Amino acid sequence: MNSFTPAQQPFDWSELDDRAVATIKALAADAVEKVGNGHPGTAISLAPAAYTLFQKVMRHDPSDSHWVGRDRFVLSAGHSSLTIYLQLFLSGYDVDLDDIKSLRTWGSKTPGHPEYTHTDGVEITTGPLGQGLASAVGMAMAARRERGLLDPSTAPGESPFDHSIFVIAGDGDLQEGVTSEASSLAGHQQLGNLVVIYDQNQISIEDDTNISFSEDVLARYESYGWHTQRVDWTQGGTGYVENVEELHAALSAAKAETGKPSIIALRTIIGWPSPKKQNTGKIHGSALGADEVAGLKVNLGLDPEKSFDVADDVLAHAREVGARGAEARKAWTVGFDAWKTANPEGAELLERLTTRTLPEGWDSVLPTFEGGKDVSTRAASGKVLTALAPVLPELWGGSADLAESNNTTMEGEPSFIPAEHSTAAWTGNPHGRTLHFGIREHAMGAILNGIVLHGGTRAYGGTFLVFSDYMRPAVRIAALMRIPSTFVWTHDSIGLGEDGPTHQPIEHLAALRAIPGLDVVRPADANEVAWAWKTILGHTDRPAGIVLTRQNVPTYERGEGAATGETFASAAGVAKGAYVLAEAPNGTPDVILMGTGSEVQLAVDARETLKAEGIHARVVSIPSREWFDQQDAEYRESVLPASVKARVSVEAAVAQGWRELVGDAGRSISIEHYGASADFKTLYREFGITTEAVVAAAKESIEAAGSAAPGASATPSEGGTADRP
Repeated sequence: MNSFTPAQQPFDWSELDDRAVATIKALAADAVEKVGNGHPGTAISLAPAAYTLFQKVMRHDPSDSHWVGRDRFVLSAGHSSLTIYLQLFLSGYDVDLDDIKSLRTWGSKTPGHPEYTHTDGVEITTGPLGQGLASAVGMAMAARRERGLLDPSTAPGESPFDHSIFVIAGDGDLQEGVTSEASSLAGHQQLGNLVVIYDQNQISIEDDTNISFSEDVLARYESYGWHTQRVDWTQGGTGYVENVEELHAALSAAKAETGKPSIIALRTIIGWPSPKKQNTGKIHGSALGADEVAGLKVNLGLDPEKSFDVADDVLAHAREVGARGAEARKAWTVGFDAWKTANPEGAELLERLTTRTLPEGWDSVLPTFEGGKDVSTRAASGKVLTALAPVLPELWGGSADLAESNNTTMEGEPSFIPAEHSTAAWTGNPHGRTLHFGIREHAMGAILNGIVLHGGTRAYGGTFLVFSDYMRPAVRIAALMRIPSTFVWTHDSIGLGEDGPTHQPIEHLAALRAIPGLDVVRPADANEVAWAWKTILGHTDRPAGIVLTRQNVPTYERGEGAATGETFASAAGVAKGAYVLAEAPNGTPDVILMGTGSEVQLAVDARETLKAEGIHARVVSIPSREWFDQQDAEYRESVLPASVKARVSVEAAVAQGWRELVGDAGRSISIEHYGASADFKTLYREFGITTEAVVAAAKESIEAAGSAAPGASATPSEGGTADRP
């Protein structure tokens, strides 16, 4: 063995370990009882399993929760947050007994569900069931990709970047569809570094899961290509023995299986050994009550009169894991330092990854697109990604089976797949770069989050904008965690045409903009795309969705004559979210025309029509409302001066959210119904998203501004085929 993979130690379990587990069970009951709400049952019955993981199996150092060489732990059953909080406390992370006492209260380190960056030692925010396990698949994929970037040729088990991803999941996680998607992909990817303990207690809020869930989970996972094991503490229903040695042996076997992900079905009795509420839904999500807590403690051999009682010798014994972790990190560091010496370029890359620092001059490779040539923004995005490939090895991604439609493939880059899964169209290796998520949008979002959380790589995943609905839970969690996951959404409007209303997004831009902390970026032309990617990659504290066209759009001629309207302004204005693309011909606008994406061209054309009629219009491109909102008042005023009340927005989506920019006298050109199947030019014409409509709206707005008349609500045209009886 070596400093990265220490020799397997004989299983050791003492009377102090028994007392530590009993203490954890009592603390779980006390914490929920004190606050009056929470989920004590699973934390009670899983105490031996979680303790075994943290004390006997996982490689971690509580004094350095960001140690590169650590194993990762994901509590997918996030409602049982005490399962991780109590292990963090006993192990010596920055969680103390007062934090346990303040569970689920204002300002505590112990919120109702674990939250990333909020609590030391928590690797991911897990709330919605299934997100944790699905994201753990991403972590396992990231570990393999990072190994390929930093240390590809070292034998398995002998690299500083070899480690495991451990997950505790429950019946609820296994019922959620996202775990089916992600687990299927994990088996296909042969992620031998992923180990899941499935707590099969068969109890949920509605009590016995037999009312809704009776499948053979291990058979399903075996069909996915997983290594499966069963540990039954109920002894087939004949008794109950918390056989931690058997669980430890199963975990050791799972770690030894490097060609498949592993799942261990651990049959438990929720809340054991509480006297009356064990094995019921009542203990799943509510406090036990004083009598039941006392009875639990009696059954555990503890004093029922004491609350939050932790014996000094128990705590000292549990905290010894810190010394073992520090020693493991010390041994690991010796080998790691040798690796750095032998691999200076890899060490430099690792430093960039861990600090999320971009290399000097990286943006010099961004393409500049020639004005006057029509190109779809999805195609421009593909060219940007290909250009970035040589200078940003940390950037990787793919699509949910839509690579050619989303243009997410970096030209010449191999696929991230076991070599035997290469096809005539796609060849790759386990350390490749092009991700193939399959038709699994929900899992793709969660996997992207796991990849980004694991280390410093930047992952993106693509699908059609309308299918962002399938991804929304993961997108929301990314925003909540403030992590830089990147979502590529193409076919961004009715402009996708003939596929019809099922594929044409209408409400999606407004719905996505409603997510706090998510940047929604809809560039108007190819050069805006390049600046959009540059700006997205410069942000490390938030996710972004880049929204791209299927159809070709004009590429604007940029130049020094922007102030006079002779040419268009630099696309650098994208970084500020909104900018004056074309100034009013006389420099003093009578009306401001605002657009995003493919509809900016309508504003540009309307400006020319209005000019011929002696009306001076300013065109403002607004690729990102979020970025514009972050600018100071002076800049915002320079783009949208308050003195100009006549304003028009044009976007092939619902008008929701535009009123605050167009104001009382403003008008919005939008689509307030579903689309139809036809070519995009016909759809824009029939649904009134045209240059003529923008011109008419501009005149109405000028008149309204002059008379101080109130603004008009968006008026839908006749609906598409999906709206008709």
